[in-house]
Amino acid sequence: MSKVTVGQENNADIEIYYEDHGTGQPVVLIHGYPLNGHSWEKQERVLLEAGYRVVTYDRRGFGQSSQPTVGYDYDTFAADLRTLIEHLDQDDVVLVGFSMGTGEVTRYLGAHGSGRVSKAALLGTIPPFLLKTDDNPEGVDQSVFDGIKAAVLADRPAYFKDFLDNFYNVDKYAGTRISDQAWQDSFIVAVGASAHAAHACVDTWLTDFRGDLPKIDVPTLLVHGDADRILPYEATAKRLPGLIDNLEFVTVEGGPHNIAWTHPEEVNNALLEFIKAD
Repeated sequence: MSKVTVGQENNADIEIYYEDHGTGQPVVLIHGYPLNGHSWEKQERVLLEAGYRVVTYDRRGFGQSSQPTVGYDYDTFAADLRTLIEHLDQDDVVLVGFSMGTGEVTRYLGAHGSGRVSKAALLGTIPPFLLKTDDNPEGVDQSVFDGIKAAVLADRPAYFKDFLDNFYNVDKYAGTRISDQAWQDSFIVAVGASAHAAHACVDTWLTDFRGDLPKIDVPTLLVHGDADRILPYEATAKRLPGLIDNLEFVTVEGGPHNIAWTHPEEVNNALLEFIKAD
């Protein structure tokens, strides 16, 4: 629909593709790896029907946005989001992030504040800090991420096949909550993304958000599946109560990583109730 320039690489503009539909209070939906803004279709429809203005966009490197080889870090991702919000001149915004998108929401609020934001929602969250370190023993070993990066370099399409099987818990939900066609659609989107971004984004998953979380000063919704194989529940969502003030926590029983697709009724109900609450 439209694009906004967020930077440059050499002499070329880096542009973010976005779509802006409806009227009313704006809800900005920030997608997960390795998808794009269209992955929110099961949420966009119900939000529009409920009277909200819905903005979706493609992260740099993905979808119809530019595919540079620079800027794959959360300071830049949050700056891209800020540029979009300022470009649209939006206030009273509800920021909704899924997976990698929860990092944008968290870093945006930590770095840029909540002047234009009234609420935030984190679905399949990556914060607080995914990497296992001496002061973060609940995290995941570095070797896991080294293996992911090696797999992306060795055979990116094959890696995405395995990733998406676990993204949807295909062994459990194939033919019921995830069709072959929907899976294939995600695969086509994934392999269409920048090969550089597919590899570079793995390091961003290891961002330490513990300094950002206390700065979140708006009501926040957390929705996470307890059968998430991509961002394990115990290492992520379960640790956030107490780290974010005014947090509402919804656990989707049996939910895989992409609960927005496999469990839309639970996600949409929680999201709508949260947004409309005083």
